[in-house]
Amino acid sequence: MIQRTLRVFAPALVLVAGQVFAQPKGLPIIKADSLMVDVIEDGVEEKASWRISPELKPDVYTTNTHGARITFRTNRDSITVVSDSAKAQDFVIQYGKQKAWTRVEYKPTYLEFLRKATSFNGDDARPIPAFTYQSPDAPELMALRKAFNLDSIAGEGNEISRMLEVMHWLHDLVPHDGQHDNPVVKNALSMVAECKRDHRGLNCRGLATVLNECYLALGYKSRFLTCMPIDTTDSDCHVINIAWSNDLNKWIWLDPSHDAWVMDETGALLGPWEVRERLVAGEPLILNPAANWNHRMSTVREDYLLSYMAKNLYWLECPVESRYDTETRGEGKTIEYVQLLPLEHHTQKPDVVKRTGGSGNTIIEYRTNDPARFWAAPR
Repeated sequence: MIQRTLRVFAPALVLVAGQVFAQPKGLPIIKADSLMVDVIEDGVEEKASWRISPELKPDVYTTNTHGARITFRTNRDSITVVSDSAKAQDFVIQYGKQKAWTRVEYKPTYLEFLRKATSFNGDDARPIPAFTYQSPDAPELMALRKAFNLDSIAGEGNEISRMLEVMHWLHDLVPHDGQHDNPVVKNALSMVAECKRDHRGLNCRGLATVLNECYLALGYKSRFLTCMPIDTTDSDCHVINIAWSNDLNKWIWLDPSHDAWVMDETGALLGPWEVRERLVAGEPLILNPAANWNHRMSTVREDYLLSYMAKNLYWLECPVESRYDTETRGEGKTIEYVQLLPLEHHTQKPDVVKRTGGSGNTIIEYRTNDPARFWAAPR
């Protein structure tokens, strides 16, 4: 689908809302008697897919292909331009007495941005706390295990089978709702009860929080992982789970929002770091065929991994303490996070950020470029 944009994903190039530039002089002009224009990009034609918009200055058509031949064809005229990663291509569409300054602009794909963020530092000496995992013997986790009958849900299979069964159960129990905030009390028992009472769902962070606590209750070491984009103006991120497999001796990717996990070409389950490295290298990635959104739409590899998660695996964050009720705010409560940043990330300093939340709680964020410490095996 053709999209207009006033934003690119390199933070230094983000345009200010409402900013207007003077139209350059001497631009090529094509004429039109209809507001709708056909667009042909590298031989692929979309009829009446572009609406002339003189009020946008400029009106930007973006392409992810450097060197693409793009033709705009009106009912009277046409023009062909070649996209250039170094500069925009401008022309004017004249509709009656109105002139629409039109621009063709190259925008790198999310995967291209990810492939430019591959440098990390295993010698990063900045201090970060070690990740911890609440014992399943904690009273709140024991109560959760009993209330949800988690042993029965997990079944009698092997470790991976039990993890997947619990994720399937949650995916069926609580729908994903990315349009609303999660409940104020952010633990599994309270959020699931509120969802049942109010016939509502949870966003990806809420679902990952519930699944994380269920895994901890069953004795599996797990965290919820916030996956973030490069673009500071992009408020859309994604939160999944990682669970430590003793059988595989590694973290594995588990996404309750899509009932999804990721495999290599042999069928071996992968963790987020392996998925990121394979995206960068262009190596095979397989999404489980039954992955879906709320049983209403299939989740497919091209959209989910090559686009959406390529965008959101730029930098990563986990709470230091994986436990019940991690993110419920409260006076005097401190919540710590560790952020794994590529060296190309635009914000490396300060090493530690400390701030006070609206509920009187304290948020502390530690930054590191060292993947080994971020992905350390549970103690």
